[in-house]
Amino acid sequence: MTAIPAPTPGSSSGTAVQPNRPAPAAIRFLKSPKLARTLFLPAVLVFWLISNRLIENAWDFDSTVLATPMEVWDFMIAELAGDTVAPKNLYETFGISLRRLGIGFAISMILGTAIGLGMGLSKAINAFFHDWVMGLLAMPALAWALFLSLIFGFDDTGPILAVTLAGIPFVIVNVREGVRDTPTELFDMSTAFDVPLVKRIRHVLLPSLYPFLFASARYALSIGWKGLVIIELFGGQDGAGWTVKFWYDAHRLHGVIGYSMFFVIFALILENAVLEPISRRVFRWRPSHDAPEIIEEEMSALDHAGHYQQPDDKVLVRN
Repeated sequence: MTAIPAPTPGSSSGTAVQPNRPAPAAIRFLKSPKLARTLFLPAVLVFWLISNRLIENAWDFDSTVLATPMEVWDFMIAELAGDTVAPKNLYETFGISLRRLGIGFAISMILGTAIGLGMGLSKAINAFFHDWVMGLLAMPALAWALFLSLIFGFDDTGPILAVTLAGIPFVIVNVREGVRDTPTELFDMSTAFDVPLVKRIRHVLLPSLYPFLFASARYALSIGWKGLVIIELFGGQDGAGWTVKFWYDAHRLHGVIGYSMFFVIFALILENAVLEPISRRVFRWRPSHDAPEIIEEEMSALDHAGHYQQPDDKVLVRN
């Protein structure tokens, strides 16, 4: 009996197989996510300028109403320096809104987590709250803004409740589904070994809930921020939403766009500087998120080489 190495696909028997060569650096760079992110901002600026020109040619009105990227940039720099004609500067405005957002977000996470746990663990509690949660999910943020503004006026109560009511149904639904997704085998084993309830919740239930809690936090923050801006715009006398309305009433489009860009910058800072580091620390036991990029590079190298190399330890046995 003779052991003969198996021929590799795409090569003839007895022909040496060359090792896979990686794709050229230029090709890897063109396919990289970094280049895509770098090109996004120039693409937006080009689209902005072309849109302005098309609007000017299509409609006959004062072209100074349209804001150019440079006007928005100058406005944002002036706001960051504290040079503004608005009643409150950028930092005071965002301080007011972030205080409301933080209080409303904390309330929605605490109440939503408690109700979601109850709905996931008890069929009776789930039946009691189910229709209420569905109703909250169906209620648009604009309706809450008008309703709460009429009831509570211009103080902080209405905006805080708007953040809470906008975010709490998403927290409840995510936590409930997280409880239902918890492995029952672990609960059965901990019960069989007489593990105390507090330890079962801490070491079995909560770890399985972490992904759902992070998803809940992101939903509650994003939906709550939108609800807060809307209620400040329609029924507020300060805050970020009211300041957007201030620039709208002044017919200064660059002010409206500039504050909208501040909203985007705030969201990116919150995600990359707060939520993402916490998520990486909590889920550091998971595989790296860069795995898809590594696989893509390996596939590119495979395509460039034109063949696949069979592992050396696989042989064909011939009598």
